[in-house]
Amino acid sequence: MTQSLKEFDFISGEVLLFDKELDWTSFDVVNRIRYVICKKLGIKKLKVGHAGTLDPKATGLVVLCTGKFTKKIESIQAEEKEYIATIKLGAITPSYDLESEESETFPTDHITLELIKEKIKLFIGEIDQVPPIFSAVKVNGKRAFSYAREGQEIELKSRKIKIFEIEIKQFEDSELILRVRCGKGTYIRSLARDLGKSLDSGAYLVGLRRTRIGDQHVDQAWTVEKFENNLALM
Repeated sequence: MTQSLKEFDFISGEVLLFDKELDWTSFDVVNRIRYVICKKLGIKKLKVGHAGTLDPKATGLVVLCTGKFTKKIESIQAEEKEYIATIKLGAITPSYDLESEESETFPTDHITLELIKEKIKLFIGEIDQVPPIFSAVKVNGKRAFSYAREGQEIELKSRKIKIFEIEIKQFEDSELILRVRCGKGTYIRSLARDLGKSLDSGAYLVGLRRTRIGDQHVDQAWTVEKFENNLALM
C-alpha cells in the first residue's frame, strides 16, 4: 500500500518512497518531485534529496526526503538493502550492465548450479570490492563515469562492503537471477563481474531491481506519475 498524501507537510519534512522507472536517474526523480511539489504549494524552493543512488539501468525503490527530513538521508543510506539481480553469464561489458555493448565473450558450458552455489559463498560477509568505472565514485573531485565516457583509464581502489545473503532464484541456460541482501556502498554490477570471474567466465547485469531499504519496501512506493496525479487532486 502506498503512502497517503492527505497529511503530508513537505516543507517541515517527509520521507517519500518511489518506484524508479528504467533509464531515469535518481536525480531525475528528485528534480521532478521537487518541481511538482513547488508548483502545487506555490513556492520557489524546497529542499529535496535522495537516500542512495540507483543506476539508470536499474528500477525500484528510491527514498526521497524533503525539508528538515533531509537530515535523515545519511541514516537511511546506512540501512540494509535488497535487490533482485538478473545476470547474463558468458560475456562482459565495460559498464558491467546494459549501458554499454558486450566487449568480450567466454565459455559457459562448464557452469553448473553446484558450481554457482560454491562460488557464491566467496562473496558472503565483509569483502573487498572495486566499484565500476561507470559509477558516481569521485576520483580527484571528478565522477568516475566522466573519465570512462571520455575514454580515460583510471584505477579505482577497492573498499570494504558487506553482503549478508545471496539467494539463487533461477538459473537457466546463461541467465542467473539472484536476490541479494547487502550493506551500504555495494555495487551489484561489480558483484556480477566478480562472480563471472570466479566462474572462469564473464558476467554482467541485464536487470536490477531494488526492492527494499531497511523497513521500506518498493510495494509501498509511488510511481512518479501516480504521485503527480494524486498531488494534483489535493
